[in-house]
Amino acid sequence: MSTQRSLSIAARIAIVLAVAAGPAVAVMTKAAPPQAPAGKYIVVLKDGTDADDGARDLGSRHGLAVGQVYHAALNGFAAEVPEGKLAALKADPSVAYVSEDREVEALDRPEGAGKPNSSAPTQPTQPAQTTPTGIARILASANANKGAGVTVAVVDTGIDLTHPDLAANIVANKSCITGRKNGSDDNGHGTHVAGTIAALDNAIGVIGVAPQAHLAAVKVLNSQGSGSWSSIICGLDWVVANKAAYGIGVVNMSLGGSGSSDGDCGNTNGDALHQALCRVRDAGVVVAVAAGNENADTATKVPAAYDDAVITVSALADSDGLSGGAGSALNYGADDTFATFSNFGSEVDIAAPGVSILSTWKGSAYNTISGTSMATPHVAGAAALYLASHPGATWTAVRDALSAAGELLGAGHTDPSGLHPENVLQANGL
Repeated sequence: MSTQRSLSIAARIAIVLAVAAGPAVAVMTKAAPPQAPAGKYIVVLKDGTDADDGARDLGSRHGLAVGQVYHAALNGFAAEVPEGKLAALKADPSVAYVSEDREVEALDRPEGAGKPNSSAPTQPTQPAQTTPTGIARILASANANKGAGVTVAVVDTGIDLTHPDLAANIVANKSCITGRKNGSDDNGHGTHVAGTIAALDNAIGVIGVAPQAHLAAVKVLNSQGSGSWSSIICGLDWVVANKAAYGIGVVNMSLGGSGSSDGDCGNTNGDALHQALCRVRDAGVVVAVAAGNENADTATKVPAAYDDAVITVSALADSDGLSGGAGSALNYGADDTFATFSNFGSEVDIAAPGVSILSTWKGSAYNTISGTSMATPHVAGAAALYLASHPGATWTAVRDALSAAGELLGAGHTDPSGLHPENVLQANGL
């Protein structure tokens, strides 16, 4: 990504995304408040108003170009609103509130050359299986529990549906991107996330935290890592509607942008994404989200700030897969210290390895990248382990159990920054 292009999107919401050859991290720049695409909004309807009927009626009366309609995670729809019609739409008696449909776009900082989404070639010959340092660091391989019976929905760029280290675990896919018929990954990021969660224990490539867990590929971002809150809500809507059919217990959202929480599921400040995530929570699904990569307070980042609905994950730098800080330093911090890019704050619940993480990639390949995007799937996989051994556990029970089982500050890692009191994930006892 060129400097000129990076600057051109600085005022937009950035996705916590890393997609470059070799160790890299996606860094969200300090930006102005996110802007809405001109005329695009999410209309949230009052209870008792049918989403399809409401979209049809309001579309006709206010001249709206209706897009996606939501029935499960949100009662409403996305629409383009003609100039001069917004005030009347907001005042309509069937409308609870209207939320800007904010743009999202991948923002990475590559360590090497090449375009972000072409950093790893197709790999027809699979390497022998290795245990990534992140999996080793959280002691996942020591757990006899492998996450069987739990499905993790990867809400991202999709998953490589034919990857030999993932395909057997993929039970469903959905695309919320126009022109894409399924959840196949044409970027790489979602496949990387999926591998950390549930790459197979099959003698090739890598192994995931929960290698017997199932995966659902929910594509909400396009080949460039770009999308909108409306496409993300579309993905969350699918998750809630299909929870029972596919046994979805966990959602991984390695993405984020500027915003804040009203502590009221978006009802006070008119935040449709927050309300949708609260509906996912209420459906009994655990949601793990990335803290962000700006070395900033998570109170100004969403969905990281939604501490009433999600588990927020910061990133640890670890080079040797062992606790104690004896490994070599990495690009983003000394061994067993918090990544220099990682966001912090009271909303952060737990940390996990997020620097130089090896995992699966599109084209049946593998890639090593960094970011809180990479830390989050370690926690999503661990949540699947906990749900496999504690069926029906609430999201708060999962959050609290993971934190309680985590490594305490000073017991294997340090925090020179003084910003990270959260424990580091340990999955061996789940």
